[in-house]
Amino acid sequence: MPVTELLQQLVQIPSVNPDNSPGTDQTGEQEIAQFLANWLRDLGADVTLEQVKPGRPNLIARFAPLDGRPRILLGPHLDTVGVAGMTIDPFAAEIRDGKIWGRGTSDTKGPMAAMLWGLKENAEALKNAPIAIDFVGFMGEESAQWGSIQFGATHGKDYQFAIVGEPTSLDIVHTTKGSLWATLIAKGKAAHSSQPERGENAIIKLARTIDDLQQDLAPKLASFTHPVLGGSTMNVGVFRGGSRPNIVPDHAEAEVDIRITPSLTESGGALQLLKKFLAGRDIEISAPAEKPPMETASNNPWIQRIQAVRPDSRAVGAPWFSDASHLSEAGIPSICMGPGSIDQAHTKDEFIEIAELEEGAAFFASLVSSLLTDHCSLGTSS
Repeated sequence: MPVTELLQQLVQIPSVNPDNSPGTDQTGEQEIAQFLANWLRDLGADVTLEQVKPGRPNLIARFAPLDGRPRILLGPHLDTVGVAGMTIDPFAAEIRDGKIWGRGTSDTKGPMAAMLWGLKENAEALKNAPIAIDFVGFMGEESAQWGSIQFGATHGKDYQFAIVGEPTSLDIVHTTKGSLWATLIAKGKAAHSSQPERGENAIIKLARTIDDLQQDLAPKLASFTHPVLGGSTMNVGVFRGGSRPNIVPDHAEAEVDIRITPSLTESGGALQLLKKFLAGRDIEISAPAEKPPMETASNNPWIQRIQAVRPDSRAVGAPWFSDASHLSEAGIPSICMGPGSIDQAHTKDEFIEIAELEEGAAFFASLVSSLLTDHCSLGTSS
């Protein structure tokens, strides 16, 4: 079975994250986790499904016991974003024009298939290798990353390094921004629209605040810079308010996304800055969720080993967020890496180039092989 066929099988198993407008009732990670469990057991792995939320497990596959040897993990996420509005069949995994099409082909079942293939090509040697290589499939990455948070808290002490599967064109993403998602709420007073002066328009109140955020807070965020990542940024992605044109709205909400550089975190964080900006305004901050940025030194010995296997892989930064941030925060130096382009992630016609997938599979096979024969004292790095 070629790696293309493996990726087709993965895409044909819907694993849409149910938390954010999935666009289908075929949601959750249980089915793909069970498929992977069977596949990895056939390679000789000891597989555990750890339930994080009902019917939504992390998958942990170990080829060698926890016996003190250096241990790394290959860790893609099991879930995908929703499929509403896609212009192709999201689960057909059609091969056409040198590409495989469907939800997850790029983000992140393509990198997952390449990692799995690297293990398959070296399965006989994994048990007795000087470095243990585990495969971990994380649930919930496309929403709140409960899977990587729980895994880091429970198992982080067992690992010296993590390669998180994301479409990076096989570059080594060693630093990423964090994020703050928060809902801003404005309350007003309802009235008949023929007498708007008798009410208080929550939409107008919130819209003025958002304009102030864009004019004044966004430049402040941009001043928190990083030599690789650039400045912190803000986006207002959702706005809700009102029920009818002839009613003065008494409630309005906006959801904001602030992308956080390490210097902003060091200064107190995005939530603190947002609270300070909104002080004295009649605006409530609801359900804030702040996630840390991630930075692993580009000269980390594990990164150097990767570059020894594939010299063309550059150490780069990325503005997006991933499970690697939570693993890093839990004490596991982490990077993101995999075939495919982030430009295809979440698109309405998502695909991965077959040539890129095959190059990724060959890379992970070579990387795993190199770690099985000589650990070069990397097990003591941190």
